[in-house]
Amino acid sequence: MKKYIVSSVLLLLGLTGCDEYLDVNKNPSTPQVAAAQTVLPPMFAQMARGEQFDSRFAGQYIQNWANTTANNVWDRHGYAASSDAGAEKWRSHYFGNGKNLFLIMDDAAATNRSAYAGIAKAIWAWSLQSTTDWHGDMIVKQVFEFGRNSFDFDPQEAAYAETVKWANEALTDLAKEDPASAGTIPRADLVYGGDRAKWTRFVNGVLARNANHLSNKGTYNPDAVIAFVDKALAGNADNFMVPHAGLSTDDANFFGPLRNNMGVYRPTTFALSLVDGTVFGGAIDPRRDLLFNASADGTFRGITPGSGDPNTGTRFIPTLWGGNTVALSGIGRGMFRDNAPYPIMTYAEMQFIKAEAAFRKGDRATALTAYRNGINASFDLLNSLETDASRRTTAAQRTAYLASKAVAQTPADLTLSNIMLQKYIAMYGHGTLETWVDLRRFQYSSDIYTGFAVPSTLFADNSGKPAQRVRPRFNSEYMWNASALAKIGADKPDYHTVEMWFSQK
Repeated sequence: MKKYIVSSVLLLLGLTGCDEYLDVNKNPSTPQVAAAQTVLPPMFAQMARGEQFDSRFAGQYIQNWANTTANNVWDRHGYAASSDAGAEKWRSHYFGNGKNLFLIMDDAAATNRSAYAGIAKAIWAWSLQSTTDWHGDMIVKQVFEFGRNSFDFDPQEAAYAETVKWANEALTDLAKEDPASAGTIPRADLVYGGDRAKWTRFVNGVLARNANHLSNKGTYNPDAVIAFVDKALAGNADNFMVPHAGLSTDDANFFGPLRNNMGVYRPTTFALSLVDGTVFGGAIDPRRDLLFNASADGTFRGITPGSGDPNTGTRFIPTLWGGNTVALSGIGRGMFRDNAPYPIMTYAEMQFIKAEAAFRKGDRATALTAYRNGINASFDLLNSLETDASRRTTAAQRTAYLASKAVAQTPADLTLSNIMLQKYIAMYGHGTLETWVDLRRFQYSSDIYTGFAVPSTLFADNSGKPAQRVRPRFNSEYMWNASALAKIGADKPDYHTVEMWFSQK
C-alpha cells in the first residue's frame, strides 16, 4: 500500500480544492528504474566472488592446496557446521546475481536492447550450471516466486535442463542486431566490452561443460560436446577474465595478499608432483615456477592434506602469492596478484574438454591436437598473468617440455590420464570448481589422477566416504527452509557425501 503526505500548505489553507500530494514512494533524486547499464557491472564482481570464496574449499577437496592447521575439516572432506563457509556460490546465485539479472532482462525488453538480455541470460545459465555442480539439488522452478515463505528443491537434472534453456535463449538474443545498446554497453560490460560474438562463444562454453559433465551416462554424446567446443572460446583472447584494480580490499583480487584470504593455505604434495617430475618421469614442468614458490633453500615443497605445515626456517613453504610471511599489503604474483584478473572460463579448459570427448569417441588424432592446444594455451595464460618477465616460460623451455615424456607425442600414446592431469595443471588455482567436477566424474580415481589419494582420515560425519556436494547456504536454507531440506535429505549429517546426479551412470 502506498503512503502519502498531504501538502502542509494545502492542509492549512484547505480552500484551494486541489488534491495534489507528495508521493513518498518516488524520489526524484534517485532512479526508480533499474537501467541495464547500471546493474550489469557489479554482476561480474559477483561471478568472481562466488567462485573465489568457495574455491578455497574446493581447492582443499581437489588438493590444489591444504590448510596449514592440522586436521582442518575441509582437508578431510568435511564441512563447517552452522556456517556459510562453502555457500558463497549459493548466495551469489540467488542474491548477488540473482534477481538483478532479471532486472537487466526486464529493462532490456522494455528498451529493446537484446544484447543486455543475452548477457544477463548467459550469466544466469552459467550460474545455474556452476551452482548445481557445487551444491547438487537446488531451487529452480519456484525461484523468485513472489509470496512464498519456503521453496522446494528440484533435482540436479532439472537444473541441467534449465541451464540449457537459458543458454539457448541467450544465444537467440545475442544473435540479434542491437544498435540501441551501442552507446552504453562497451563500458558496462567489463569483460567483453559488449562483443556479442565473444558472449556467444562463452555461452557455447557453458553448454560444452553441461554436455561433457554427463560423460558417465549412456546419453553422453561426444559429437555434441565437440560441436559446442568448436563454437566456444577460440583462443586466449576469448578467456572470460574478471578484472580487479587491486587498489584496496574493495577492488582487489580475492586471492591476492592485500585481502589475505589465502594466507593459511600451501600447495599440496599432489599438486606439486605434477610439475616437479614426480609423476611424469622426471620431466620438470616450466609452469612450476609460474604456479609455485620455492622455500628459501631453493626446494619446492608441498604439504599433505590434514597434516598441517611442519616446515620452518629455510624449509618454510612460501604463501601462494610468494614470500615467507603473510602480509596484508603487497602486489603478489601471477594469478595471486592483487590486480590480477580472475579466469571464469578459458580456452585451455575448452580444449581439454574437446580432447576428452574426442578420446571417448575414439578419434585419437583430434584428441591429441586439442590436448596439445590446451597445454600451449595454459603456458600462454600463465605467462600473461606473470608480471616478472624473468619467471615467464621461454619458447625453448616450452618446446623441450612438449617434447618430453610428460606430454603424449602420438595419438597411440595418449590416455585419459594424460588429458585430465594436464587439465588439472592448466586449471590450477582458478578452475577448482570444474576440477572437482572432473574428480567426481572419475570417482577420485588414482588411475586417472596419478598419485591422488583421498585423505585416510576423513571427517567424522562422512562414514568413510569422500565429499560429493556442498550443503546449501546455512543462513538462508537451514534457518528458514528446513522442511524443504528434509525432503531431499539435506538434514542428514552425511548429505555432503551423496553422489551427484551428473556423475552417476
